[in-house]
Amino acid sequence: MTANDAARSVPIYRGMDRAALDRAYQNGAAVPDTAAILESWRVRSGAYRRLHPALLDQAWGSHARQATDFFDCGVAGAPTLLFVHGGYWHYPQHSREAFSALATGLVEHGVHVALAGYRLAPEATLAEIVGDVATATAHLAGLRRAVGADPARLCVAGWSAGGHLAALAQYLPGVSACLAISGIFDLEPMRLCFVKDKLALSQSDVADFSPIHRPPPPQTRLAVSVGGEELPELRRQSADYAAVCRAAGADCRHMELAGHNHFTILDELAESDGALAVEALRLLECAI
Repeated sequence: MTANDAARSVPIYRGMDRAALDRAYQNGAAVPDTAAILESWRVRSGAYRRLHPALLDQAWGSHARQATDFFDCGVAGAPTLLFVHGGYWHYPQHSREAFSALATGLVEHGVHVALAGYRLAPEATLAEIVGDVATATAHLAGLRRAVGADPARLCVAGWSAGGHLAALAQYLPGVSACLAISGIFDLEPMRLCFVKDKLALSQSDVADFSPIHRPPPPQTRLAVSVGGEELPELRRQSADYAAVCRAAGADCRHMELAGHNHFTILDELAESDGALAVEALRLLECAI
């Protein structure tokens, strides 16, 4: 065994060495058909964008990823859901464009759906990524006014790394609820596993940007969802964060959806009768 191998075999987080910790968060490797699922989303989203081109690519920054897509449901006074994509803050194949089809079910229910982009690591730091989501949320106010949306009902939703960003975004002005899907709420393992090679987190980043260290104010409305077939660490993080939120007095639901992995769980948001679409309607105070 080399010195490097020996170093990697030392427990660094919850009894796991670096190799075990890497495996504990490699969502793609845990699902054999990940590539096919993501390609299906890209195809479906491309088709949906071609049907609804009017308010795509609404830029709020100079970078190509600093833009928002807005799908107008056509209903006066409708609420809005803002979705933030995942990809461990650095996967270039993940983008707002690739997940546009997630808007399908909620638009049918009379909800405006926006998808926000953001710069990726290592080009951007985590602080800058969090700032991008805040800027996108502020910019969205103008789009919502333009279509006559309800200014008091805005749910920020996100999946995977986007679940982390959505949890932080619930503190922003004008946000009324949060739907965090398969999120990362404690960044400490990200500082130690393969993600650190791109994200370069410091201990102060972990303290400042881990939602589990920043429980929401009492009466905050949120739901924390994860697939029942996801990796144990993802399920643990969701359960731990939901417990912290409830202890702080937040109106927080913890939803572990049986039969779903890290990728198929998104079907429950895209389908009009999906569990996450129904939960989003509850959070937006819509009649179901």
